[in-house]
Formats: sequence, structure tokens, C-alpha cells
Amino acid sequence: MSTASQVAEETPQLVLAAFLPYRIVALGHALSRRLGRAYADENLAIPEWRVLAVVSQAAAMAARDVAAMTPMDKMAVSRAVASLEEKGLVLRKPDPNDRRVSMLYLSAKGRALFARVARLALDFEARLMEALDEDEARTFRAALDKLDARARQLAADGVSEPADAS
Repeated sequence: MSTASQVAEETPQLVLAAFLPYRIVALGHALSRRLGRAYADENLAIPEWRVLAVVSQAAAMAARDVAAMTPMDKMAVSRAVASLEEKGLVLRKPDPNDRRVSMLYLSAKGRALFARVARLALDFEARLMEALDEDEARTFRAALDKLDARARQLAADGVSEPADAS
């Protein structure tokens, strides 16, 4: 039978506020909430903004590719696309090479809205990054790239992950 002191010795010490996955998620949520207010002023939800941003990167994009390029599941992408379509910001047309695939295009209205909101987002990013000098910013971005690559490698290797470690 374990005593309380044995259990305490065997219990790993984890301070949530210092736990890197938690800090990354918390920062991401805080930044998304702040940017979300700017998007809301343009009648956009965060998932809709993400779809607009991804689709803006190509002349046309398959709906399934949007989900692969964002941290959104297929249903969230589908709902965002439907809403953007209803607002006249995104057009959906069958792929001429494979009629089963829907291709997404930004409408003229969608391109104009994206340009306005992208300026706000880039301005916010610039103000946020003022906390770092150029070397720190470069190092930070390089570290993010390395952590992202490592996380993808761990996922590909089948390293078990908790449902929500944040």
C-alpha cells in the first residue's frame, strides 16, 4: 500500500502555467479572441476568416484541401464554407477534372473583404511582434517551425497523445 509521501514522490511535478503545450494553446486562444473581435466587425467568424485566408492563397482550392491546411475539422470547414457562400464571399464550383470535387473561389466581394481583414491581421501581428527585436523574432519563428515539424513527426510516428493536453 502506498503512503501519501510515496504517491507525492511518484507524482510528476507539472505547473500548468509553465507547461509549453498549455502556454502555446493559451496564447493562441488569446490572440484568436482578440483578432476575432476585428473579424466580427466585418461579420466574420474565426473559422470563416481561416477559410478566406486559405482560399486566397490560390486561384481555386478544393474544399478538402482547406481542412488539411487549417486546424479545423471537415465539418467546421463545411459550415464556414456554407456561411461564406451564403454571404456571397466564396463561390463553389465543380472541379472540371473531377465533378465529385468542389472547388472554392473567392468572389470579388470576398477578395475585397479579405484584403481589408488581412491588413488588420498583419497590423496586429506587427504590433505583437514589437515585443521582440529582429533577432528574437527570427529565432522565435525558427523555433516555431522546428516545434511544428517535431509535432508532425511525433504524430506520424504514432506517438500517443492525450485527447487535450492543453
